[in-house]
Amino acid sequence: GDDEEGGEDAEVYAWAGVADGVGSWREYGVDPRDFSRALMEGCKESLKEKLDELDKEEEGKGNIGSVIPRPSVLLGEAHEKAKERDVVGSSTACVMLFDGKAHQVHFSNLGDSGIIVLRHIDSSVAGVLKRDRVLKREEKTGSDLRVSFVSQQQLKSFNHPYQFGWLGKGNEEDSSKSFKSSEDLCTSSIHVRRGDILIMATDGLFDNVDVDDITALAQKWEKANGFVEGNDLAGRERRWEKGITKDYKEGMRPADLAKGLADLARERSLRDDIDGPFALLAKENDIMWSGGMPDDCTVIVAHVVGEQRKR
Repeated sequence: GDDEEGGEDAEVYAWAGVADGVGSWREYGVDPRDFSRALMEGCKESLKEKLDELDKEEEGKGNIGSVIPRPSVLLGEAHEKAKERDVVGSSTACVMLFDGKAHQVHFSNLGDSGIIVLRHIDSSVAGVLKRDRVLKREEKTGSDLRVSFVSQQQLKSFNHPYQFGWLGKGNEEDSSKSFKSSEDLCTSSIHVRRGDILIMATDGLFDNVDVDDITALAQKWEKANGFVEGNDLAGRERRWEKGITKDYKEGMRPADLAKGLADLARERSLRDDIDGPFALLAKENDIMWSGGMPDDCTVIVAHVVGEQRKR
């Protein structure tokens, strides 16, 4: 497909990103994957440079004032590198950086890819803004897993997302008019907790699978792998208090959920008997569209886990 993804682990930081190249570039003899791949490779290069600088600073050899790399900076530098290398094309992009010291995920998004965070929120103790006022969530679904955060999409108009892009050397002015820059990124930070499920994906997922269905599949994944006991926090909390974690097993399983979501998105995209999120939004914009939205799809899943207690 036209989607590109990347990931890199460090001692404290971990990053992930997706970039969705615009397929219509094929009409001009351009491979849509080239630009999206250049963005992700550029992010990887920039992150390595910054983490190396942080390592030097800790050793007293680097520049004073080095800071934690920000996704907005990574994407901005990656965009500039793509232009310097004269990679023609355009793409949406979303990058997140997990900060293990602060227990935060920092992310920047341009276009219609995005991030959702699923969290177990005990309905009996949740604040009024999180509590279901009619019926406790677990009484409806058998689980208190909820959508805790959804990132904002950026669209010029229906089905026209913001994009990074480059038209080639000699077309700098047209490029600046046609495409967005890192200044237009939607950037934020999210506090994450042990047990959270982070899902990053291109629009191929969100156009075809409603967030409630994403949550339901994640719930089945948790139960199938024994990550949740008794459908709520109680059993897991008792296990954690004893210092027993399933960090290794959990670390091996997120790919199963990612594949399950991608497979569900493909299945829904080919259906014509049930309107997906894209079709429903199209009708709200007076566009006749039924069924799913055929598209390629990249899904990355991360599960926040704890370390085994040292004995």
